[in-house]
Amino acid sequence: MSRRSEQRRDAVFAVYQHDLTSRDLSDVLDRKATQFTRSLAHATVDRMPELDEIIGGYAEGWTFDRIAPLEKAVLRVALLEMLHPDAAIGDTPIAPEGAIDEAVELAKVYAAGKAPSFVNGILSAALRDMKAGTLS
Repeated sequence: MSRRSEQRRDAVFAVYQHDLTSRDLSDVLDRKATQFTRSLAHATVDRMPELDEIIGGYAEGWTFDRIAPLEKAVLRVALLEMLHPDAAIGDTPIAPEGAIDEAVELAKVYAAGKAPSFVNGILSAALRDMKAGTLS
């Protein structure tokens, strides 16, 4: 994993822990977390209602509550970077396709079963609609 990929992973885990425990992000982020990790996690949590609505809209045949917490965190962080590329402090924002690739890789390593294809399906559909101008 590249350094930036590791920082994204750390942001996903912080969002995941925050969601499961309701603890403040400052309590779940590693004290050595980079500024990029911190800003990505905070921006994701700040926009969680918007991101969750989008995820729920694309999760065909699934209620939002049935999506595993880790997959939710992966989807939230990737969507944040796709929709708000300047939300996280860092160098050049990642392309939406790159955000999808990173999310799928995280799902392959840390999630179970068909999670990678589920994550890919939701994010690819969102990207298609972004490009068509029907998702902002």
